[in-house]
Amino acid sequence: MAGDYNGEQMATDGSIPENVVLIGKKPPMNYVLAVVTQFNNGARSVKVRARGNAISRAVDVAEISRHRFVNDVRVENIAISSEEISNEDGTRSKVSAIEITLAR
Repeated sequence: MAGDYNGEQMATDGSIPENVVLIGKKPPMNYVLAVVTQFNNGARSVKVRARGNAISRAVDVAEISRHRFVNDVRVENIAISSEEISNEDGTRSKVSAIEITLAR
């Protein structure tokens, strides 16, 4: 499982890496707090991940974090992709995804 995340620090339960913030439906400032907390705890980089309609929120989180709270952070990489998910009725759909890597 450790090989799945390219050497990132795994969470204590092994589900997702500690330096990854998954963006959902909450207000952007909730996620900004998570990003700032990661950097204040000594993380060298933080990845902001989102799918579908949350992509614009992920961009907002990255920009608010960089410009208002942690000024010495830069955007190291932006990766876009499509993920195939199963709907409740059993059909499969493609959803756009983004991963923004912020680094000191």
